Amino acid sequence: MAAGIADASSHREAPNITRLPTLDSTDFYIFNSYEEGRGDFVTMIANYIPLQDAYGGPNYFAMDPEATYSIHIDNDGDATEDLTFAFNFTKSLPNNNQGVALTVGPEGNQRTVAVPLINVGGISAESQANANFAETYNLTLIEGAMSTGTQTAITASGNAEFKKPLDYIGNKTFTNEAGYSAYADTFVYNVQIPGCEAAARVFVGQRKDPFVVNLGETFDLVNYVPVEGDSMPGSGDGNGFPGGITQDSANDDLIDKNVTSIAIEVPKSCVTGSGNGTIGAWTTASLPQTRILNPNPTFDKTEVNGGALTQVSRLGSPLVNELVIGIKDKDKFSSSHPKNDGQFADYVTHPSLPELLNILFKDAVNTTLGTSIETLAPTNFPRVDLVTAFLTGFEGVNQLQTVTPSEMLRLNTGIPAKPAAEQSPFGVAGDDLAGFPNGRRPGDDVVDIALRVVMGALCHPIPVAGEPTNLGLCEPDDASVGTVPFTDGAPSNASMMMTTFPYLATPIAGSK
Repeated sequence: MAAGIADASSHREAPNITRLPTLDSTDFYIFNSYEEGRGDFVTMIANYIPLQDAYGGPNYFAMDPEATYSIHIDNDGDATEDLTFAFNFTKSLPNNNQGVALTVGPEGNQRTVAVPLINVGGISAESQANANFAETYNLTLIEGAMSTGTQTAITASGNAEFKKPLDYIGNKTFTNEAGYSAYADTFVYNVQIPGCEAAARVFVGQRKDPFVVNLGETFDLVNYVPVEGDSMPGSGDGNGFPGGITQDSANDDLIDKNVTSIAIEVPKSCVTGSGNGTIGAWTTASLPQTRILNPNPTFDKTEVNGGALTQVSRLGSPLVNELVIGIKDKDKFSSSHPKNDGQFADYVTHPSLPELLNILFKDAVNTTLGTSIETLAPTNFPRVDLVTAFLTGFEGVNQLQTVTPSEMLRLNTGIPAKPAAEQSPFGVAGDDLAGFPNGRRPGDDVVDIALRVVMGALCHPIPVAGEPTNLGLCEPDDASVGTVPFTDGAPSNASMMMTTFPYLATPIAGSK
């Protein structure tokens, strides 16, 4: 299920989830850890709560305490979870949920009054006494189906309580970026997972949104020429497609946005099971089926929730629900499970996005180049190239032991990670088998990759071990513009991230 130029990878992607932003999964990553000395580990990151303005106080961006946020792993290929890491959050105020209070008024006419802010002074790695709000969470490993499997509570080393750091309020609170980084680092926990010899690591907290996209102009009927305007990205020579967009961070509408990340790094041997070493993964968020609002709410009792846990958000491969699934089915996709993805098959085998791009740009391309291209959209139906890239995986690269067409990220844990400095932002298409769609790393430019794939790049030879290779999925004649360097002009690469867990950059400060 490829998608192309898009909204942020999964920000506000379906009508219903726009009403539930705390459960909106924005991006999902799974990759072989590339931190030095961590080659035997896999990292999974699920980002939630989209489009966070750093200055979004006074309450900032807490998780929903009634929700279950999950990362699922299928290690045998039946499109059903074999392992699930489930996170549940609680929120609290000091003083038995009454919060910090000040004595206000002259002697004889004093009142004890709760303060309106989530902190009453500076906060650091050494002292968090001035915090007036806290979030903690429980982590549960579920083996087997999420609803019926065996549940095991996971605890931090030394039985420490899992805590989530406050968001990056600003530099009067945390001194500077280094101060906030040191503070956030204290919330990285070592955990022991049953059956794993080595310890895993967990972090939940605010991060800089790693996704880059030319958001506003893209959804204004692609209000730019989506082809590289330079001979090479970033060369500045203007010798690419006439009038084409060039790479510039100013094209990234998410450059000043944060997200909330759930990150877990686990030993490879603990997640591969008895399969072939390739795993599929996705993230979901679920709520109890019924929510009754309290007409007289308090901090710790705003509503009563009950009923079966109901999935309201889902994300595996990027950009699927935005520009592949039709509006009428977006909410259905959000609540569906990979094993049932056959119901969405037409969106993959006969995608509408290429036809829309053809309508928008064919005449302009022919006029600019003096050509008479009949159609910009690929003509191979069904689109076996897209089915392979996003529903089954590539044989010998990231295909599971059993092949069940379904939407998830697939990672071959046996392909060694590449250090950040050696990664190609174009992943497999950039002759880098350790990148998207073999899993997804934070620096992979999935917008450009997916746009090129949906317009037929896999019908033409791509580099494999340095050699142009025809994958046999379709023919060059099937994709008239399959070799064109489509782009949204918003560059992404591994240098924009950290090289250590949890990899995503320190969030933007709410106040400098």
